[in-house]
Amino acid sequence: MHSTEDDSVLLREYVTGRSDDAFAALVARHVNLVYSVALRRTANPHHAEEITQAVFIILARKAGQLRHAKAISSWLFQTTRLTANNFMKSEASRHRREEEAFMQSTADETDAEFWRQIAPLLDEAVSGLREKDRRAILMRFYDGRSLREVGTALGASEDAAIKRVNRALEKLRKFFGKHGVKSTTAVIAAVMAAHSVQAAPASLAKSVAAAAGAKGAAAAGSTLTLIKGVLKIMAWTKAKTAVVAAVGILLLAGTTTVTVKEIQNYRTYPWQVPNADFNTFYRMPPEVTIVPTKFDEDGGACSDSTRGAMGIAQTLETIVEGAYQKDKLRTVFLTTLPTNRYDFIAKTDNQDWPIELQQRIADKFGIKGHLEMRDTDVMILKPLDTGVVGFNKSSRKPAAGPRTIRAIDEKPGDITFFDQPLNTLTSRVENEVRMPVINKTGLSGEYDFAIKWDEPDRKQPNPDGFKQALREQLGLELVPGREPVETLVVTK
Repeated sequence: MHSTEDDSVLLREYVTGRSDDAFAALVARHVNLVYSVALRRTANPHHAEEITQAVFIILARKAGQLRHAKAISSWLFQTTRLTANNFMKSEASRHRREEEAFMQSTADETDAEFWRQIAPLLDEAVSGLREKDRRAILMRFYDGRSLREVGTALGASEDAAIKRVNRALEKLRKFFGKHGVKSTTAVIAAVMAAHSVQAAPASLAKSVAAAAGAKGAAAAGSTLTLIKGVLKIMAWTKAKTAVVAAVGILLLAGTTTVTVKEIQNYRTYPWQVPNADFNTFYRMPPEVTIVPTKFDEDGGACSDSTRGAMGIAQTLETIVEGAYQKDKLRTVFLTTLPTNRYDFIAKTDNQDWPIELQQRIADKFGIKGHLEMRDTDVMILKPLDTGVVGFNKSSRKPAAGPRTIRAIDEKPGDITFFDQPLNTLTSRVENEVRMPVINKTGLSGEYDFAIKWDEPDRKQPNPDGFKQALREQLGLELVPGREPVETLVVTK
């Protein structure tokens, strides 16, 4: 057995000393947990291995940013579910068939039927628990720790750990009961102890540690594409601190004034949860709604281009930009918007959700947007007068199939990606200088790029250092200019 403190020590050794041995120990310790969650979601060992590799590569990349180093199991569990759900978008039609076949082949004969019933529900049920309850369940049944170890990790006694685990099991029992699976907490505990973690293939921990240690540089294209998608989702759903008026909120919708008390009495929808996430979004039926928020903090937003979007405690400006799918840099507001925050969902059975959300914004707030070309201050990306650039054409052969991102690193002050057109670099440059950037390099095809500059923290950007690195390392420069840019114009 191991202690939570051991995880913190290993993570610190990896972050500060780049210790491959420390990271390999973390992988070996938690690979069964990650593999098991992925396996239950995909019902496919090969898919589960790919997801496991992706999760640990994400851990390697984000290790220095983890604020709760003592809760590695919980972080890995949530990240695995997020990664597996993202992976399974394209596998939905086969998921049920494969899961059924797998569960029937692996379940123990004495509890096969019950395990088959709860296995598809288990991780969703655990994910819905409060953080401390979830950690207790994960440590007890996924990590295989004793109740004394669970109590120590939670800063409580063994008796307190027993009570917390039992309360969490009762919540799981009620969850399963709502889904038509009746049982007792004792049976649930026994079945979870026997089946919640399956042993990963013997060679998986070694291969995962090697791939994660290299930050995914040698991983398959499909794995890297999966990682990129999950990192984007993480960025979307990251909660931000918001300042909210303590006395009252005036919501401007025409001339209607809504008080705090009225907000509290407003109908609560099933999707109105503290944080926007895909687990909630995908469970909801089609609906397009914008309502006053019930929360004091920004709960983030998530978006699936084919299905829709949802957000919690978002500004109307953010909702408008999402509806018209335009960045802040290419949006002009010619009307004053309410400064209050809203909860919204826009989910449809087709890809028309932006149009429906735009219509709902127009109906509720009298606000509409249209696209037009506007002369705008921009930065023009072009080669230096020497004509010598510091990057090469991609080595991918034309017969290799459709282009995919083969590697990408999003560390502060470090950008590396392969097999991408100049427009990909242009978009990344735009994020750094916070101005529209026009590509006038005259270069076509796909290239490999790598650029580093002094920026220890994204909260303290260094655009001048970035521009200098762009010149010295890539042979490109940014020149101020004024160009026509397609702009979203928002009016009453």
